Amino acid sequence: MRKIFLAIAAVALLLSACKQQPAPLSPAETLIQRLDSLQHGPIMYGHQDDPFYGVSWQWEKDRSDTYELVGDYPAVMGFDLGGLEEHHSKNLDSVPFSWIREEAIRHAERGGIITFSWHPRNPRTGGNAWDVTDSTVVRNILENGEQYELFQGWLADVAAFLKTLTFEDGSPVPFIFRPWHEYNGSWFWWGQKLCSDEEYIALWKLTRDYINKELPGSVVWSCSPNLQGGWTEEALLARWPEGVDIVGEDCYQWGTEEDFVRQATDDIRFLSAFARERGMLFAITECGMQNSPVADWWSRVFLPCTEGSNALYFLPWRNWHVDHFGVAKETTTAEDFKALVESDAIRMLNDIQ
Repeated sequence: MRKIFLAIAAVALLLSACKQQPAPLSPAETLIQRLDSLQHGPIMYGHQDDPFYGVSWQWEKDRSDTYELVGDYPAVMGFDLGGLEEHHSKNLDSVPFSWIREEAIRHAERGGIITFSWHPRNPRTGGNAWDVTDSTVVRNILENGEQYELFQGWLADVAAFLKTLTFEDGSPVPFIFRPWHEYNGSWFWWGQKLCSDEEYIALWKLTRDYINKELPGSVVWSCSPNLQGGWTEEALLARWPEGVDIVGEDCYQWGTEEDFVRQATDDIRFLSAFARERGMLFAITECGMQNSPVADWWSRVFLPCTEGSNALYFLPWRNWHVDHFGVAKETTTAEDFKALVESDAIRMLNDIQ
């Protein structure tokens, strides 16, 4: 009898252990967990198209303005998928997709974080993403719309490329995907005045559901409005999609420093609190000041706006000659940025490996 009891107890213990064993995390869940831990510390530096060209060079392998300035790579690298939808070999910024794939995997293998944006062409007019001459584009790529099948093909092309992002062992590279950004402006065909709130949310759902079906467990989703100032919960929720993991903010200074600081501080405080209350993360998904004319802009103007926000990263846009937004040894902000790196005020790749 005692042997029977012990056998039953052993089986019960084994079953209990099996029930308590947590399911393995997907690559996306693992990345979210990692990002969650990284938000409690200095903000990470990101950069768009970092390994492809710089202020004074183009298309040279193994170069990086960031590395040449501070001896380290960005913690986060951004790449754009615009052009995949028309089977181009290069994206809208003339970067070969083969090179994007290579550098994205390379950065992930060395411990970096990958984020993709997408500036698809206008599926109704054939113009670029900034073609806002037709205000019916979004409704016509939704189900039953005239361009629905065309857009389904576009999503298939994007998914097919993203599936090629794998490590040597064949496992998928997890990444952040940030489509349909700056939607509260009206300079893209999916912008505020070009589609209704319901249409925009439906576009997000259509995109998210398709990509998640094709790449289950690989994608961390980010939604990023543009700098606005004066956000309210009602205004944000009116156009906010479900299934977002990272709340973003695209945060450029175009006007006066005073206006920028006021708007950026207000937005960052509001959006970071919005994210925290709903279990999401927060990041400055694009930022900068054109031509970087103010030598201490990063340390004196921008970074103080992020204080207390637990922002994951800030990502200046691409270094396309001297008329864009990043940092490089040729720019006015070079010494300011180097001092931030040396003081551990921001985190680079080596700081998160």
